Amino acid sequence: MRKQSRVQSAESFIDTKWFFYLLAFFLFAIYLLLSSAVSAEEIKSRAAVVMDAVTGRVLYAKNPDLNLLPASTTKLMTALVVVEKAKLSDVVTISKKAANTPPTKVGFKEGDKVTVETLLYAALMKSANDAAVALAESVAGSEEEFVTLMNRKALAIGAEDTRFINANGLPGNGQYITAYDLAKIMRQAIKYPILKEILGTRITEVATETGKSKFIRNTNRLLWSDEELLGGKTGYTRQARHCFVCAGERDNETIIVALLGAPSRDLLWKESEELMAFGIKVINRSEEPVIYLTKSDRDTLKATKALYTEKGGGRKFNGSRAKNGHAGKHKSDVRVAAKENGQKTLMAQHKGKQKRVVKVAAKYKNKRIKKTNVAVRDEDGLKG
Repeated sequence: MRKQSRVQSAESFIDTKWFFYLLAFFLFAIYLLLSSAVSAEEIKSRAAVVMDAVTGRVLYAKNPDLNLLPASTTKLMTALVVVEKAKLSDVVTISKKAANTPPTKVGFKEGDKVTVETLLYAALMKSANDAAVALAESVAGSEEEFVTLMNRKALAIGAEDTRFINANGLPGNGQYITAYDLAKIMRQAIKYPILKEILGTRITEVATETGKSKFIRNTNRLLWSDEELLGGKTGYTRQARHCFVCAGERDNETIIVALLGAPSRDLLWKESEELMAFGIKVINRSEEPVIYLTKSDRDTLKATKALYTEKGGGRKFNGSRAKNGHAGKHKSDVRVAAKENGQKTLMAQHKGKQKRVVKVAAKYKNKRIKKTNVAVRDEDGLKG
């Protein structure tokens, strides 16, 4: 009897031990699942989008269609219009208006003569407002006419929820952008080798034709810590808060991250890196793509059931906007979902990788520092 009792005790001990092993494994699996996902609560920026640069597929989004202020990310569209309308070697005479545009400036004086290329470096690296206005005037005759070209270009690339009122992003009535549109603009910009080169340059020297020169430093701090970052554009005003859009390479994939309305510059860098890492997990199928809408976005959007297509040029709706989906609560946020054929699918659906037919954003190595004094460049090199 004693022997039988000892055997039963041993079996009971083994069962208890395996129970705790299984429980520990189960809890650890839940921990990994929860810790690996990026939630809207963790991302403090008001809006964010992570996009596959080749397909345009959205990998993560928080309030992607919320209209917010662009700040100096506007200069990315300014540069896009300029490279399509002007030659890099064109010489621009700085006007009184451009020279007096506050607050961030390189310090060009009225009457200075500077090449378009030099002005692009000043506008994109230092976020110089005087350079942005000078570029606008050189292309269209006036900043007002240039803004028309900017808004026309935005529509042409599918940035339909964006409106610019100037070339530099200074605050004013009637201007707005969405994180989704900002990602589209960056996707277009990195197709131009000259823009990709400028955005990825850490330090450069800008000079006028008379030889006055000045070294400028890129406002994008991630260029010093992330060797795989292709480049990006920062922005800040009190109303807009901190903004940033960037492109980086991860596992031979090019990923775009757009952030609007971050509380601080340090948080901007941190969230950019986290979202870049999350984006590659989605591409590698270790995470599912998601879209979160906070209450402010749900209340203001005219359509929250958008499916972000892999083409990146527009949106599809499954039937009626009002009937084909439901919003599941995610604490104070919402993970947007729809029901199609009885199955719950994320609005940003995870589809298999498409065959890459376009190589976007080849990595530029050893080109972080460049002197840009009046260089003549083959215009064919501008096409991406």
